[in-house]
Amino acid sequence: MEEQTMKTYLKWIRTVLLALLLAFVFRSYLFASYVVDGESMEPTLYDGNLLMVNKAVYDWSEIDRQQVIVFHANEDEDYVKRVIGIPGDEIEFKNDQLYVNGVLMDESYLDDLRPRDGLPFTEDFTLEEVTGSTTVPEGQLFVMGDNRRDSLDSRYFGFVSEETVVGKVDVRYWPFSQLGLQFK
Repeated sequence: MEEQTMKTYLKWIRTVLLALLLAFVFRSYLFASYVVDGESMEPTLYDGNLLMVNKAVYDWSEIDRQQVIVFHANEDEDYVKRVIGIPGDEIEFKNDQLYVNGVLMDESYLDDLRPRDGLPFTEDFTLEEVTGSTTVPEGQLFVMGDNRRDSLDSRYFGFVSEETVVGKVDVRYWPFSQLGLQFK
């Protein structure tokens, strides 16, 4: 009976060690968990939402416009923002509408937040006016929060280096009532 008990314990120990190893690999190399801090991404993401960030996706694909990403803003903070411009893009907001390379972009994800107070949700600007550059430079991104009136983003701190990108937000897993997959 003792030999059978010992085999059972060894199986449990192996199973737990394998689970811990897999969790470490997933957490370290494939996914990361983040908490939204602030209102800059409302109504897409709210303060306190828990996110699963895909850290490996950009090893196989390019960062694209309108994807929601997490990046290192500095040594102490990570920001969650939406990619508005990728390298080579010309960006302009005119009459509360986003134009990338002269093409009107669909931003229907903002419809729930747009106030009906007669004021623009996003003030008019060109990329050159806010960054001094006519196009997004190679290796850089132009990002904005969805809450355009209350977002610290590339209009204020400039371009974001692609090297600082942690990954793409794929899943909001808390609160469960707002569980969501794929933010573009």
